[in-house]
Amino acid sequence: MSEPTRAPTAEPARQEQEWRRVHPVTPFVRGWAAVVAILVIGGQQVLDDVSNAIEAVDSIRSLWWALILGLVLLVAIIFGYAALAWRMTAYAVDDDAVRLRKGILFRQQRHARLDRLQAIDVRQPLLARLFGLAELRLEVAGGSDSGVAIGFLKEADAQRLRADLLARAAGVKAARRDDVPGAQPSGAGPASGDPAAPADLAEAGPTGAGHPSGGGPDDVAPEAPERQVYEVPATRLLLSLLRMPGVWIGVLVLIGVGVAVAVTREVSILFSALPAILGVGGYIFQRFAGEFGFRAALSPDGIRLRHGLLETRAQTIPPGRVQAVSLTQGPLWRGPDWWRVKVNVAGYGGGEGQQQGEQQHVLLPVGPREEALTALWLVLPDLEVENPDDTLALLDEALTGDARTDRWFVTSPRSARLLDPWSWRRNGYAVTGRALLARGGRFVRSLEVVPHERTQSLGIEQGPWQRRRGLASFVLHSTPGPISPAVHHLAEDEAARLLGEQSSRARAARAHAGPERWMEGQMQGQTEGQTEGQG
Repeated sequence: MSEPTRAPTAEPARQEQEWRRVHPVTPFVRGWAAVVAILVIGGQQVLDDVSNAIEAVDSIRSLWWALILGLVLLVAIIFGYAALAWRMTAYAVDDDAVRLRKGILFRQQRHARLDRLQAIDVRQPLLARLFGLAELRLEVAGGSDSGVAIGFLKEADAQRLRADLLARAAGVKAARRDDVPGAQPSGAGPASGDPAAPADLAEAGPTGAGHPSGGGPDDVAPEAPERQVYEVPATRLLLSLLRMPGVWIGVLVLIGVGVAVAVTREVSILFSALPAILGVGGYIFQRFAGEFGFRAALSPDGIRLRHGLLETRAQTIPPGRVQAVSLTQGPLWRGPDWWRVKVNVAGYGGGEGQQQGEQQHVLLPVGPREEALTALWLVLPDLEVENPDDTLALLDEALTGDARTDRWFVTSPRSARLLDPWSWRRNGYAVTGRALLARGGRFVRSLEVVPHERTQSLGIEQGPWQRRRGLASFVLHSTPGPISPAVHHLAEDEAARLLGEQSSRARAARAHAGPERWMEGQMQGQTEGQTEGQG
């Protein structure tokens, strides 16, 4: 007697429509940011023309009540708009994608495919930290404006949602209540009614009743363990900023302005130089505050980075998603042998301020050579050098060597001296079984490492002066980011040969690359190993 077929208890599309709202305090956090931005812009206008600002204040002194009323109305409009935007914002999560809908006049719905997930950040601005809130930012492959920001949630809910999304993106399915006989399937909404209706949203609560992914306790993946790899002390970070050439140039400019004011007794000179001084000081402070307390840890779901003084950010970069790595060293960092490590990650093309966008790509703000190489190992655990014992020697040559002592690197010919008199001996490349290493720079040393399977495209560039001297530059096109890998001023035939060979390496590497859902590959390998052992 055959067993009767059970009717499905919920449609697959039901889970996709289980919409959740963000925290109710979100309008205050976002509205306050708009008020601060308006005050900053107004302050800049006052500084640009102090005399006119004073005259304007004198003219409206008798109408002080109108000014206060106008400010109250402006604040009310800002927070009212933010509250309405919160009312129209909701998100939903399933095993394939994260969906976000928002908009007041113009409604829009965005979705981020989890199999294209590049990184997940937990961001906490200063005001959000006071309320214990956090914003979840999902960066996916597809351009600088393809990410999804879910905020604000309670910090614990944001951390749970991050862990659950990483597990889903990795192909690890959390235990579902569907597997328990008689239990309601995960993602199943109410028996009747529109699951996206405001009544359902109100019943679910602002963050999904403690389970932002939309299921019960068994539906959320646990936090993956981690092992801290390195940490940047605040004193080292501060000393590294003081060793930047731009800081000393700013100090010299400030001294020159002070001398000019003392000689001419014209205070207006100080006001004219004030924007430049504030710009340099602001850049240094933002970099120190953004990279303060920088820590890197390794976990099964990727590389975890935490940093920030006023605004904290917790980044999680899944393994295999880094497209290129660069190690750079300025002239004043050579004494302590400090290096800065940055990466290109698909989806981190922009969308934020320039300073924050740069900090997204930092893998190590400043550290000795050992820590810089450790950061490189986080991305590429094995360069696949023919003789593994030569790996450190190869990297030492890549960081500080030149044509006079090279063993592995192919460098520019002597005909490149007129085009690049300082760095022609440093410009060069080396190839291992896993990546191409591009080296350059004399005053600012740089090393760029591109895994073969992450090569987007290749090209050869040749200017008129290079053509006259039989030279060409070999370019590797990567995803948008701070790294633009290139090998400058190679011989023409050498650049053409490298183009053909690197194309073949990239095709072969992509053919053997792991799946997008990396944990599925690991689990499949473990299952096959267990099957062979049982056989």
